[in-house]
Amino acid sequence: MKKKNLVIVESPTKAKTISKILGDNFSVVSSMGHIIDLPQKKLGVNIEKGFEPEYVIIPGKQKALASLKKEAKDKDVIYVATDPDREGEAIGWQLKERVFNKMKNVLRVTFYEITPAAVNEAFKKPRDFDAKMIEAQVGRRVLDRIVGYLLSPLLWKKIARGLSAGRVQSAALRLIIDREREIKNFNPKEYWEIEAELAKAQSNFIAKLDKIDNQKAEIKNKEEAERVCQEAKIEKFIVSQIKKSEKKRYPSAPFITSTMQQDAFNKLKFNANKTMFLAQQLYEGIDIGQDNPVSLITYMRTDSPRVSAEAINEVRDYISLSFGKDCLPEKPNYYKAKKLAQEAHEAIRPTFIARHPESLKSFLSLDQHKLYTLIYNRFLASQMKPAIYAVTSVGIAAGKYLFNASGSTLTFAGFLLAYKNNDGEDDSGNEKTEKNKMPLLKEGEALDLLKIIPSQHFTKPPARYSDSSLIKALDEDGVGRPSTYAPIIYTLILRDYARRIKGYFNPTELGFKVCDLLVEYFPKIVDIKFTALMEEELDEIEEGRLTKLKVLQDFYAPFKESLDFAQKNIKKEVIVSEEICEKCGKQMIIKWGRKGKFLSCSNFPECKFSKSITSGVKCPEPNCGGELIERRSRRGFFYGCSNFPKCRFVSRTLPEVPRTPDGCPGVTQGNPRKVEKMIDG
Repeated sequence: MKKKNLVIVESPTKAKTISKILGDNFSVVSSMGHIIDLPQKKLGVNIEKGFEPEYVIIPGKQKALASLKKEAKDKDVIYVATDPDREGEAIGWQLKERVFNKMKNVLRVTFYEITPAAVNEAFKKPRDFDAKMIEAQVGRRVLDRIVGYLLSPLLWKKIARGLSAGRVQSAALRLIIDREREIKNFNPKEYWEIEAELAKAQSNFIAKLDKIDNQKAEIKNKEEAERVCQEAKIEKFIVSQIKKSEKKRYPSAPFITSTMQQDAFNKLKFNANKTMFLAQQLYEGIDIGQDNPVSLITYMRTDSPRVSAEAINEVRDYISLSFGKDCLPEKPNYYKAKKLAQEAHEAIRPTFIARHPESLKSFLSLDQHKLYTLIYNRFLASQMKPAIYAVTSVGIAAGKYLFNASGSTLTFAGFLLAYKNNDGEDDSGNEKTEKNKMPLLKEGEALDLLKIIPSQHFTKPPARYSDSSLIKALDEDGVGRPSTYAPIIYTLILRDYARRIKGYFNPTELGFKVCDLLVEYFPKIVDIKFTALMEEELDEIEEGRLTKLKVLQDFYAPFKESLDFAQKNIKKEVIVSEEICEKCGKQMIIKWGRKGKFLSCSNFPECKFSKSITSGVKCPEPNCGGELIERRSRRGFFYGCSNFPKCRFVSRTLPEVPRTPDGCPGVTQGNPRKVEKMIDG
């Protein structure tokens, strides 16, 4: 039977999932992602004609395009069901304008979960394409192209080819660089804390020194700490004040993209790219033993914590049955969206709350199951009552010294019941049900001092950014949008501007060079407030308060001035080394390449001799005599011997050089591995 309607989505899995829902009257096909975009090898924006984009068919996509045209023949209606965001709207609009422009019935359908109810409802209400949403996405794409395409050649001129700059990418790099400088310039300060272990009958607890003569206790060195301990020891420890209170701990909102990425890193150690890859799989559909894939979560690129009325009713019924009505608030919990969030979107949640993570364990990979469980528990907890703690705070006087102790006991678990398998952890920390449990005390009673404990500390610099903290900073500063966080981080790592070491971003020498160049010549591009303002203006195009042309014109005029100045004044940096070229005798200079720094003959291109820069650490292989060189493969960075391929020693880290008893460098034995596994190509 001939199918009358064509439905276009981005991926084959999503097509298969939707096809099962729509039935035999619809042919559902995949566009395999973007088919039309700006050209790769030129700017592709006609600035004189109002920043008009010059779209082309992406190389290699002709076959997919021909397949779509073939499928569209003789169809009554074409439905574009790409993702329900600006990018999905723009992908669909480009297909309509440049592929199906002679067909009248090309309509847009959007849904935020791939369930029979949501999909069928969307197809009852197809609409025209949203011109403002498209204009906002085109404006964003054009702006990003202008910045990236015109800035990157300046980096090539000054530093090395293959580098890139970007509107959001460069602001994120600035955050990492500024944090590293904070750490390097940090001057740690010594301070001491004093704790008293006290007892009443058989119950012991810890109290911490808080005040001296009613002033905040500030002990700066060992001598002061010892004096305080000696003086406090001879005093009686008397309970001076007891305060009892109730503390409510509220559940967090269901996930949006940024909070999902943060929590996945903090709890599962997933980087942003991995999290989004797994979430995409859960959204598009997983085979769970039925005829076709089933979508398990709602759309994963969102900045709105809104939840549909149907989903709220469903989860409230589930909570009432599973945990009892005591855990169910009288009215649903509602969470406020941040400024300019796309309110039509929904939070990330399971599509069907009765589909418990345990029931899916045999169908999901280990990582898919971990992420689904995280999403499921967060949503479930978000519609439950707060946990309640009984908090006791005690003031204990010892002469002029005032010690404080506090303890808390969980009296009502509330939403924590959704996390009962996590050893008392809630969704935003790891607070146990009991903390520093206190004995029953009375004001005026004396306590036994078991021991007094001074401890030395030093103030610590701020931590380097992780995936979680960088995304949080970008989100709070209004830089980037849900779809951009993972690609930004991926690019910073790919360009070797920063490296992930034990989960934290360490900027490289190259990262410093690129950032400093941009700060010097393009301060606004790497300014967080300016980048956030640009994000707001791009959002306001969609709201209809600004036009794409106005935003682009306001940005381009000062940017062009800075660009012209930079092109006139930037000169290639030449760093002369002490080494002489083995071929022609000229001085060797340090250059940057795709895989890092290297030595090149200053007589290039007449002399093309070049060599790697060694680490100065001798190869630990016996009788080798080579030195270790940092190399890059598809798996990341490693150290290999300068005598490769004769010596095949490799190591992920630079071996430490041991010392002989007289303090001279010794020999490291090392653990050689097969080099073929680590070298690219």
